[in-house]
Amino acid sequence: MTLHNQNVRKDAYSKNLGPVSFESRISDREGDVMTIASREVVMIPPTTTIMGAAKTMLTYHFRRLPIADAGTNRIVGIVTSLDIADFMGGGLRHNLLQSRFHNNLLAAVNESIREIMEENVVSLNEKSSINNALRVMIEKNIGGIPIVDGDNRVRAIISERDIVWLHDNMATSKNVNEYMSKNVISISPDLPISKAASNMITHGFRRFPVKKEGVLFGMITASDVLRYLASGEVFNKLISANASEALDVPVKELVTKEVITVAPEVDMGTAAHLMVENKIGSLPVVDDEKLVGIITERDFIRSLI
Repeated sequence: MTLHNQNVRKDAYSKNLGPVSFESRISDREGDVMTIASREVVMIPPTTTIMGAAKTMLTYHFRRLPIADAGTNRIVGIVTSLDIADFMGGGLRHNLLQSRFHNNLLAAVNESIREIMEENVVSLNEKSSINNALRVMIEKNIGGIPIVDGDNRVRAIISERDIVWLHDNMATSKNVNEYMSKNVISISPDLPISKAASNMITHGFRRFPVKKEGVLFGMITASDVLRYLASGEVFNKLISANASEALDVPVKELVTKEVITVAPEVDMGTAAHLMVENKIGSLPVVDDEKLVGIITERDFIRSLI
């Protein structure tokens, strides 16, 4: 989904609703979910390798991919960047690498994506409202929902990113400090990638600020772990095929060091614009050079419910 297409849909949606308040744009009207959902859906069959899925996500800059049966085109699963982080060192999916493949990363990444995909896919139908989509994301703790037709074929996807886009440069009269997470968990730049991935699964976070001696050093995200695998960089760290050689590398080699931050008193619409413009999913909140919180895409949904 390109920013250009986002702007086209945003204009169409705004014209459809007319000159109304920001709150009333978040419609509960049947079928309105399709006005902001992305119809440019990339899907893969369950026979795709884990490496192939990761490369597809990297190529299209997607954090999730629906997995569809090649014959019927019906959705059978979904995989996310957090699932890839799980596989690389996080939780249950890492067992595939450790137990079945005895830490042989080269062999494990050529296993089919069905081994780590989520089979119990939460989906919505084309007649759903935006409000319904928001409630489901919060209740199920998921960042995106496939929109399917009566035959369970994917027609679109709505994601947290679409909700941020809806806020872009809007005057919401809501400030960042009202919705940011104040108890920020940060990690050290020397923490191994496998441990960072494990923390993501344990805490259910896709991203962590990285602090060095109390100073914000950068950000590490599940997408960074995905990129580490999909770009092939992970294999440059291997002497043998043992995954630990690549996963014991410190996160400072992956972190985004040019961090975009926001002040706590900034309007949520301005914060959304920073995220859309810089193609990022979160903003550390800094006050007087001190990290006081983090605002994420999920917080934009919470601000609407």
